[in-house]
Amino acid sequence: MLVVTRYVVPDQESAEFHDLARVALGALSACTGCLGARVGRSVDDPTLWTLTTTWASIGAYRRALSSYDVKLHAVPLMYRAVDEPTAFEDLIEWTPQAGVAEHGTARSADADTAMRPAADGR
Repeated sequence: MLVVTRYVVPDQESAEFHDLARVALGALSACTGCLGARVGRSVDDPTLWTLTTTWASIGAYRRALSSYDVKLHAVPLMYRAVDEPTAFEDLIEWTPQAGVAEHGTARSADADTAMRPAADGR
């Protein structure tokens, strides 16, 4: 599972953001199920940053979010994230060791309808 949070950081706040991101990355990467973590900044627009993590499962990611260290060190940074969906399941991946692999979805069959309001507004 891939989690991407995007941030808009004014130039004058970039050093502070960098430090917060390093601490957040440390807290997240120490959690069970974290397979990788990175902080990046756009080469085209230096005010755009990302925090990207990969997880063994959605459960591992959700458990990480409830850990004390993540609440203390990563959530303050995550509050600054652009408000948009952040968690994505891997459907097709490539690695040097295995080449291309396709994965089935972990979403339930009714996931899309469960997120939509009922026709009567309930």
